[in-house]
Amino acid sequence: MTEDAGGTTVALVESPVQLLNVLEWAYQGGTVIPLTVVVLPPTEPLSRGQLRRMAELAMDDGLEVRWQEARGGAGPLRTMTSLARPLRRARRVVLGDPFSRYVQTLLTVVKAREVVVVDDGTATMEFTAQLSRGERFVRWHRSGRGGGARAMLFAPIASTARRRLTPSEGSSSGTQVEVFTSMPVVDPPPGLKVTANEFAWTRSRFGPPSVGTATDLVGTSLVETGVVDHDRYLEAVASLTKAYGATRYFAHRRERADKLHQLHLHTGLEIVRPDLPLEIIARRGPIGRTIVSFPSTVVHTLPLALAGTGVKVAVCEVDATWLTETASPRAQGFLSSVAGAARERRGVDGLPVGPATATGWSGAPAASV
Repeated sequence: MTEDAGGTTVALVESPVQLLNVLEWAYQGGTVIPLTVVVLPPTEPLSRGQLRRMAELAMDDGLEVRWQEARGGAGPLRTMTSLARPLRRARRVVLGDPFSRYVQTLLTVVKAREVVVVDDGTATMEFTAQLSRGERFVRWHRSGRGGGARAMLFAPIASTARRRLTPSEGSSSGTQVEVFTSMPVVDPPPGLKVTANEFAWTRSRFGPPSVGTATDLVGTSLVETGVVDHDRYLEAVASLTKAYGATRYFAHRRERADKLHQLHLHTGLEIVRPDLPLEIIARRGPIGRTIVSFPSTVVHTLPLALAGTGVKVAVCEVDATWLTETASPRAQGFLSSVAGAARERRGVDGLPVGPATATGWSGAPAASV
């Protein structure tokens, strides 16, 4: 790992989207090398494949990429041992997921005065909100209740991480915290620097795409995370397919193969498993004239990545009746806020939920990007 007298910047990423947004941050801010990206890959094969592709793009841009197998067996101990010295010496640390227990554990050895949090999707909205309210970090789709013995044992580490991620207002000797995001940040805590991610790197490297006449659907992992009922989700996708004449379904990397097979049989949709984040896939093209998604990160990022192409992006609200009995009480409100913010900030059009979708809603045209 490269180190120099001025100190390095070390980025910790666990997903393809996080690595994409490290590239966006470095490009938009004109960050100079050395920048070392440490990839802590998950075990899930599709995510690992996308991370490999993103790592190649990062190296093409001159970044040093270190692939660190951090899970299973002796992985966690090996990771902490091998990263402790470079993390202590880093002048700046860039994080992709402040909710990650792995990242929170590594933060205990970080001495850097500058910490940057890049987008990990909609989770960034919840991170800044919880930081403002002084709450402990809990992912929005989890109940936040209890946690058992493991949570109790981890509590001191989580508390330390929270302090490291809290900006020191008005102090030149404290931690400077920046959030680099394409998501809305409402009432940020004092001292937090918020920088808008405009997807300038993606637009500079790819496209413009060829644009077809059909509609593309974007999948989510709301079923896999236990938020939305499996059957209700299939019904909603079938309704959207019929109403908008959709032909392709871009699967989320965490969607189960059996669910996708059912979707194909039920709707006739072509299931596409992207090998890169959807922002890049869409920018490379070909892409449909209209893209329809449930509330997710892409209703905020695709309008930026596809700016000037004429592609329309629309968001379909999630009805409360689709939620599972075990869904977090916060789920409905959070998903509504994601959709509402996309309509207000990005000009994305909203599609109604429930029976109106199935009957082929024909409201105002979706926002053109």
